[in-house]
Parts: sequence; C-alpha cells; structure tokens
Amino acid sequence: MTSTVPASGTRTAEGSALQAVLLDMDGTLVDTEGFWWDVEVEIFASLGHTLDDSWRHVVVGGPMTRSAGFLIEATGADITLAELTVLLNEGFEDRIDRALPLMPGATRLLAELYEYEIPTALVSASHRRIIDRVLASLGPHHFTLTVAGDEVPRTKPHPDPYLAAAAGLGADPVRCAVIEDTATGIAAAEAAGCHVVAVPSVAPITPADRRTVVTSLEEVDLTFLRGLMAL
Repeated sequence: MTSTVPASGTRTAEGSALQAVLLDMDGTLVDTEGFWWDVEVEIFASLGHTLDDSWRHVVVGGPMTRSAGFLIEATGADITLAELTVLLNEGFEDRIDRALPLMPGATRLLAELYEYEIPTALVSASHRRIIDRVLASLGPHHFTLTVAGDEVPRTKPHPDPYLAAAAGLGADPVRCAVIEDTATGIAAAEAAGCHVVAVPSVAPITPADRRTVVTSLEEVDLTFLRGLMAL
C-alpha cells in the first residue's frame, strides 16, 4: 500500500496528535496463534486428553496462566500449572525456531513507523523468553520498548500492560493507537483508554467506539493511524 505520510507534527485536531503505537505480538505481527493451540493439543494428547476445538476461542489471546488453568480444569489432566507452563513455553519455542511467519503487512508497517520515528512498543501476554526469541525475527530496533506478560502485575485483559507501555514511552494512552487481534487484548487496550485497531485472527471482532476493524495490516499505515486520533 502506498501512503503519503504527513509531517510528524501534523494534527487532525488541536491536541490530537498520535503519540505512540502499541502492538500485540501473537496473531497480530506474527502468525503464531495456531502454534499455541497446536502445542496445547499435543501436550494434552500426551496426557491422554483431547481438547475440544471450541475451547480455542476461550484460551486465545489471554495470559498463559489463565489459558493453562482453564485447560487443566476442563480436562482434569494430572499436571500442575507450573509444569504445564514450562511445557507450553518449550513447545512454542521449538515451533518458532523452525518457522516464524509474519502477518501480511507487518514488515512494511514496522519499517514505516521506524522510518518516521514513531514511538512504538511491543505489548504481549507471552513471557519474556518468548518475546526475545520473536524479536530476533521482527527486529528489536523497531520497538522503543517491549512489555511481556510476566513483567506486569496483571496482564491482558487488564489494562496494566498498555498503561505500562504508554508510561514508558511518555505518552497519553488516549493518544496511543493499539493494534490487536483478540477480544482479550482489545479489552486491555480499551480499558487503558487507547484507540484500537482490531485485526481479527481467530474470532470475529465488531467495530465499536474508538475501535476500528480491518481485515489485514495491509490496510494500516501511518496516515491511517494518525487519522484515528480525530475519531
């Protein structure tokens, strides 16, 4: 997509400049939501349990403790939360070491934000060990800071991760654009007061006040994100 990017000081209305862009990771920048589910299915199969495909919508996008806890309770599997968390992280790391597909438009968008020096944060419910591996492919220089799910008191759907990212960038959450793919992440961003761009990955997302839904990151550029601040 070709765009004409206005100068960094351009405002859509007085006091309404875009101050920062905060991006989710799994399912938003990297096509990995399916990886997590596949690993969960394999682990529980080894424990003698079959996961119901309808549970996928329950566990997607949330903190690992919530997802893992739900699956243990739903299956009655004989495994502790701590043990399952280790297995999930190890299984996911193995998958991304073999292949890490980026979502369409992700590379271009990150390059554009970097070129125009837009403060940018990666905000994920994944643990730091996972984020650091993914950053090797995304390019750590694209992000001013990163926030992992195991580094905040409460992760998504609570607003803490996005509030921490905005504070770390010295930005007003109301002037931040968040890009998310799941209802859990959107709930966190909206609770923080940010404007959300939803790119649904697993379950449909409906438009709402200060929430814009697109089908792909290929529809999103800096002009688009700046324009959201007028809505």
